[in-house]
Amino acid sequence: MTRVIDQVHRDCHELSLEAQKDGAKTLTLDAKIDEGKGIIERLSGLKYQMGRDHPLQPIPDDGEALVVVYNAELNRLATLGKNTWFTAPWLFAECYLYRLFRAYCALTTHWSSYDPFLAQKLSTFSQSGASIRQIATSMHELESEKALLDKEKLAILFREMLQMCLWGNATDLSLLTHMSATDIEHLQSVGKDAQAARQKYILKDDQEQLWEHLSSLNAGRVDFVLDNSGFELFTDFVFADFLVTYTPYVSEVYFHPKLIPWFVSDVTPSDFKQAISSLVDPSFFPATEGAAAPRSEDLIHMVTRWKGYVEEGIFNLSVPNETPLGGDAPAAEFWTSPWPYWNMELHAPNVFETLKKSDLVIFKGDLKLVGDVKWPAWTPFETAIGPLAGSFPLLSLRTNKADVVVGVDKETAERLDASDEKWRVNGRYALISFLPRRD
Repeated sequence: MTRVIDQVHRDCHELSLEAQKDGAKTLTLDAKIDEGKGIIERLSGLKYQMGRDHPLQPIPDDGEALVVVYNAELNRLATLGKNTWFTAPWLFAECYLYRLFRAYCALTTHWSSYDPFLAQKLSTFSQSGASIRQIATSMHELESEKALLDKEKLAILFREMLQMCLWGNATDLSLLTHMSATDIEHLQSVGKDAQAARQKYILKDDQEQLWEHLSSLNAGRVDFVLDNSGFELFTDFVFADFLVTYTPYVSEVYFHPKLIPWFVSDVTPSDFKQAISSLVDPSFFPATEGAAAPRSEDLIHMVTRWKGYVEEGIFNLSVPNETPLGGDAPAAEFWTSPWPYWNMELHAPNVFETLKKSDLVIFKGDLKLVGDVKWPAWTPFETAIGPLAGSFPLLSLRTNKADVVVGVDKETAERLDASDEKWRVNGRYALISFLPRRD
């Protein structure tokens, strides 16, 4: 909350400097600054209320999705005496906070398209140049070997791509606020050696079952329920590229974004579009000391192929590409609702039916898949995802960054719990969980 207040304050300061330079824009900029000050005032008041366990206030009607849904749940919680900041269910309160902030912006004239996390997302993404260039070069080298890729070789490459996509999930800006550029680069280490070293940290590993399913497909469809923007979104693109370019198993991919700024770094439609343009912008990645900016023809070649896939309908966003923040796009509303994904068929039957058409739905690190429940860590994944189990082929790629963990061997979980290592939250351990469609 403090970081958002600080970001809006800095943006207002930049606007005031701009107004001093360009008198023709003064009236418009002054109006925007006044609205920005109003947002700061509301956020400061909200921070005060949070610290003193005040009741959660109804979300004002901003004309966008889910206002009625959130306020109805608030009323229900009030009847249970669980509608204050210290008593409300954690997951609901967290989702409510992001939806409330969206309302603060949506009700203004000049801040309705504002993402307070955009600068942070782009800054962290731009620090990922070394890993991005390394991956792009590896993908380029793969092109010359495409004709030689039999099923056995594809299986090996698949495991490498899957782990790259898995560990990309560790880049979560809501948790990495104090990491340096060097820390981030280490976190994003790619390549065979790095992946081999991390294998022992994968506590649930369904790679074999997943490959057996995927390799049985012919020109199938894969869906990504996106999590973090920046480097993780880049690895999602690379994994999707591998599946459609180098294997016969997949011919189209759908990406599902969030409609509003969400849990700091989640992908919005504009993030999706901007990721591709940033990757081919020569000025995006800063030069390191004594070296040129991490720009390579391999990267440009790869991203140009992705742009073609978007234009051809091979890579598809689940909403129109130009959807603004808070836009009218029912296909994506459910992802920013307060509900765990168990309730998908009930609350978003259109989304549920769409995903039933998929040959593989990949959920990237989302806690809402298993819910805000204190499951024993050895609870079967199938149990924890409730009604979703068996509805469609489902893959969860998650690095552990929250207390909720399922699918881990009981002996392993108890050994790790007995250690002082914060294995549930430190992002060092991961889970690859797959369930096929139920016959």
